[in-house]
Amino acid sequence: MIDATGNPQSILVLGGTSDIGLAVCAAYLARQPAKIVLACRPGTRTDDAVADLVNRGATDVQTIDFDALDFASHPAVLDEAFAQGDIDVAIVAFGLLGDAEQLWQDQAKAVELAQLNYTGAVSVGVLLGQRMTAQGHGKIVALSSVAGEKVRRSNFVYGSSKAGVDAFYRNLGQALAPAGVGVTVVRPGQVRTKMSAGVKEAPLTLDADEAARQIVVAVDAGKELVWVPPAFRFVMFALKHIPDPIFRRLRI
Repeated sequence: MIDATGNPQSILVLGGTSDIGLAVCAAYLARQPAKIVLACRPGTRTDDAVADLVNRGATDVQTIDFDALDFASHPAVLDEAFAQGDIDVAIVAFGLLGDAEQLWQDQAKAVELAQLNYTGAVSVGVLLGQRMTAQGHGKIVALSSVAGEKVRRSNFVYGSSKAGVDAFYRNLGQALAPAGVGVTVVRPGQVRTKMSAGVKEAPLTLDADEAARQIVVAVDAGKELVWVPPAFRFVMFALKHIPDPIFRRLRI
């Protein structure tokens, strides 16, 4: 149960090696010890994440083998995650960025990205909603993207998948509110993570730990939507209101 100061006793990260997801765990652990459940594929990155969280004061770190594309396995994954007690905060943090120009020309890669980013996120979102409704409390943090707010030619396959995630989780939050379950949709700009490594750094880029700090503040406040950093809200507002014929000429 989340205590009176907003500190969770248990945190689930779906996509447990996500730099942002792990940074959110670290931000919570800096305030109070908690149990962490990492749902991800086994490997060195998972082992390193477990060791780091233990060093940061996690009371226990459990790992569950999770494949975002194996939809049929998701109910068992969530059953295992909740088997030892309630989950206070669940972070949906998995996703693919991919090569933007390759994606729209490669059917297999485009379908894989769409299924992982969107269908996988919907699959676990429905299951999280069911389990948190049953326990009568909980918070879901869904990592969307500013790319989904105004889908651009430069990365429209990825952007369209995040637009779907954004729409699904914002409305899931409305559906779950009567059950006492909150959903916070996070729209980050570019964050320095392994996923963005090699991508040209854009204005307003920030580190994962700063993104995590802003996310935790938003969850504490019960916000349904948070822009990371906040200035991106105004950038995207401006872009959304540029007429399409002009927007296309910008090539962004």
